[in-house]
Amino acid sequence: MRALKLVEPKRVEIVEIPDPNPGAGEVLVRMEGCGLCGSNLPVWQGRPWFQYPLEPGAPGHEGWGRIAALGPGVTGLRPGQRVAVLSYKALAEYDVADAGALVALPEALDGQVVPGESLGCAINVFRRSDISAGQTVAIVGLGFIGCLVAQLAARAGARVIAISRRAYSLALARDMGAHQTATLEQDDGDLVGQIEAWTDGQLCDRVIEAVGVQRTLDVAAKITRIRGRLIIAGYHQDSPRQVDMQLWNWRGLDVVNAHERDAKVYVEGMRAAIDAIVAGELDPTPLYTHAVDLADANELFTALDERPDGFVKAQVML
Repeated sequence: MRALKLVEPKRVEIVEIPDPNPGAGEVLVRMEGCGLCGSNLPVWQGRPWFQYPLEPGAPGHEGWGRIAALGPGVTGLRPGQRVAVLSYKALAEYDVADAGALVALPEALDGQVVPGESLGCAINVFRRSDISAGQTVAIVGLGFIGCLVAQLAARAGARVIAISRRAYSLALARDMGAHQTATLEQDDGDLVGQIEAWTDGQLCDRVIEAVGVQRTLDVAAKITRIRGRLIIAGYHQDSPRQVDMQLWNWRGLDVVNAHERDAKVYVEGMRAAIDAIVAGELDPTPLYTHAVDLADANELFTALDERPDGFVKAQVML
């Protein structure tokens, strides 16, 4: 099979390796595609703690495809069945996953892009945010997850304030249901003043930080009201962070790290996201903006790094 191999920072090769075989309790999936995640960016850019080359297919974890073979002991699934899969070497023509890490896709989604892990992540962030009608919810960072949470929050009856540095993202957030938008291209004092003016000085009941850098973490805390909830959905993987503990203490903030590490919770989120899409309660389609064949995957990593106008979610098609 063909597989992507990240051999060193910013350089990938397409290699041919033997097809994997499913072991007991595992399933072999012929991948149709795999989304690229913002968390993939640091390993592509390079950090001192990563070791290269990565295993073929890594760091792909947003795959979907059709079951090619079942390992011993697997029941309730069948070859040919279309599935979203939680696996970690999905930038390849085949990948293997535990049977419990697959979510069956209904016929209504035939032919559609389904990066299940990222869709489930958005659902899980939304659940951990405890958003309800009448709340004021700010979302700082409007990539794929931020835009989906904006859509879910607006449909739940919350007042949504979307905050990003990119005009394109702010326009997209309005399409997703955001009621007001603010730019990060202003200093923090002006931004906080704008949010205070919009909320009669009360600030926001829920603030979701969905970027994963120091500045957006700072901004998110500053616009969370007394006894509000600050939800960290950005993946802060590249260095330590500092927090204004005086502010957090004074306001009595509830701080939630919304990243799940339990595979069962991931899969539950994937299943809930797929159900929501089929029911018309979630529409990620406008966010799928870029797609290329495996041979051109490095172009998508570059786009993920540079974020050209119009870029939201990239897919490698297999």
